[in-house]
Amino acid sequence: MSSLVIKNARVMTCAGHGLGLLERGAVAIEAGRVAWVGEGAPPAAYDHLHTIDAKGALVTPGLVDCHTHAVFAGDRGAEFELRAAGKTYQEIQAAGGGINATLGPTRAALAAGEIEAILEARLARMLAGGTTTVEIKTGYALTTEGELGLVHAIAQVAARSPMRLVPTLLAHLVPPERRADRALFVREICEQWIPRAAAVVEAVDVWCEDAAFTLAETRAILEAATTARLAIRGHVGQLSDIGGAELFAAFRARSVDHLEYVGDAALAALAAAGTVAVMLPGACVQLRLPPPPVAKLRAAGIAMAVATDLNPGTSWSEHLPIQMWLATTHFAMTVEEAWLGVTRHAAKALGGTDAGVLAPGARGDVVVWKCDRPVDVCYRMGASLVEYAIAGGAVHFG
Repeated sequence: MSSLVIKNARVMTCAGHGLGLLERGAVAIEAGRVAWVGEGAPPAAYDHLHTIDAKGALVTPGLVDCHTHAVFAGDRGAEFELRAAGKTYQEIQAAGGGINATLGPTRAALAAGEIEAILEARLARMLAGGTTTVEIKTGYALTTEGELGLVHAIAQVAARSPMRLVPTLLAHLVPPERRADRALFVREICEQWIPRAAAVVEAVDVWCEDAAFTLAETRAILEAATTARLAIRGHVGQLSDIGGAELFAAFRARSVDHLEYVGDAALAALAAAGTVAVMLPGACVQLRLPPPPVAKLRAAGIAMAVATDLNPGTSWSEHLPIQMWLATTHFAMTVEEAWLGVTRHAAKALGGTDAGVLAPGARGDVVVWKCDRPVDVCYRMGASLVEYAIAGGAVHFG
């Protein structure tokens, strides 16, 4: 079923300005797309469609998770214990942990043909929590064939998933076995990874950080991405400020993500470039970092998205509503900002896709909630409030 009507709903469109709340509205979906949305009953032309009576419940766009590392194997629970005991991310990485500890399990799962099933199980849990669009980064193989294998796995899962998957090629860091020839490794990213993945991925992401790629290395990768006509995104200012935000702004990046450490000049550059700032509170809290300068981002007029940063090391979360709770508490974002952060602004971080809004022509991605107020989804920490998650018109139960 890809056509239906949802009636008697408190509809939050997230289109135009603000949340676009319709107190007594309805949504009609035909052939997997929103055909009509408005106050009152839908036009008689949609009377023949299957109907869901929301009985006054909140109805919103499907949630958009615009920053995940969902394609990985293994876990790093031992590192969680170390951090709980006071060890820093840098100390754990120096001892052989961090991203390096996920390379082996992911490479093994890829070689065994298991990675697609692992990804699909994660996506099912995300859909049950109301997420219908997911950006998925590579970055846990860090070999040419391995990264291309992850790209292929995402594409294969996307072809059969009701959700919209947005693949991103990630230059995560230089793996231990390549540190002696990091210049050659960066050249392989530019000359092999990017050209060969360009037909499938939508963007290239680089972790620009002392612990990962330098400014010069990042610039080279971004230039290769631009040559390949791919969009640009970046992990910036998570552990320190080395000037990455200004560099990504110069390349008119779709987004810069994390931003715990960022200066005022960089904020001005990001605002001028129209770049989205993606807030990742789960990782921020786990790493005991200072929150990003939300008030300054707001004052600069920079759109803020909110995402899970789903990854095995610093934010194993498949649930966007818990990130909304963290955004409105630990980050001091407003409820409206949190909602726009997982809908319209998250879609903007992915290139202004037809997701994150309820408007004619948009994807038929809708969530019917077990509540009637937008605040409840942020307020009720960890609660499972999804009645129905509808992806492309296909109904799934929460």
